[in-house]
Amino acid sequence: AYIQFPLQMSTEMQSKSKVCANVFCGAGRECAVNEKGEPSCLCIESCKPHKRSVCGSNGKTYRNHCELHRDACLTGLKIQVAHDGHCQERKTEQAAASPVVCYAADRNELRSRVIQWLHTEIVPDGWFAKGSNFSDVLLKYFKKFDSGDSQMDSSELLKFIQQNESVAELQSYADQESNKLLRSLCVDALIELSDENADWKLSFDEFLNCLKPGFNPPEKKCSLEDETYEDGAETQVECNRCVCACGNWVCTAMVCPDKSAAVGESTDTGAEMTEEEWNLRVAELNKHQETVEKMKSSAKEA
Repeated sequence: AYIQFPLQMSTEMQSKSKVCANVFCGAGRECAVNEKGEPSCLCIESCKPHKRSVCGSNGKTYRNHCELHRDACLTGLKIQVAHDGHCQERKTEQAAASPVVCYAADRNELRSRVIQWLHTEIVPDGWFAKGSNFSDVLLKYFKKFDSGDSQMDSSELLKFIQQNESVAELQSYADQESNKLLRSLCVDALIELSDENADWKLSFDEFLNCLKPGFNPPEKKCSLEDETYEDGAETQVECNRCVCACGNWVCTAMVCPDKSAAVGESTDTGAEMTEEEWNLRVAELNKHQETVEKMKSSAKEA
């Protein structure tokens, strides 16, 4: 069996190879050709899946050197290789831990893989039989994985994606548990792209819009204290680290030593913040988002 690439795709690959022949991009970046046919260096879309774990200077373990440099590119942080192998657990530096998040690049990579896979299932019209276009293929899978309510929730979308392991395997984190979580988070991020009524379920039209090849996902930014931050930016809340992912702040939820009084709890009870209380804290980081964006839109219109 083999995959036959369209002539246009083959020509584009040759053109890219020619334009990028003398362009050098740093670690974690690759040469891409823009609409004007000019070369530019962008963060690598995906690394090869070989496993040779390395520890980054940020205390995070990566599957290989490529993943480390890709993360540095996506986040805009200077991350160096501390040593080969897994990072040692640092109990005294709780803030070094980062939450597992689905960055926009991870979401877009997963979406791109799904679209490429679906394209291989399109059947052109024959002499005596009608073929199937992109919408037909999507409708087939929507009916297969929908539980009967004509809505596809995150668990159903995850099952749809996981039936093709080569599509579902994301490699941003070294350990398997983090990869499973990342996959689920990216499925949620995909739903958020076209979930017009914000019910965290996709109707068929929303499902189609989410995976429509011509749709270019908007780049959402995070807001904090009247400042906007790019995807991958980081900030600190007491002993917890927060990162900007797909336009939302996502934070770790560690209990900070000697900080219980700051959140209105008695130091001698040893009580921890409830999940609801912590969610409210994280929500505080996101609450300015809509207001700031509205203010900026009003300013542009004025």
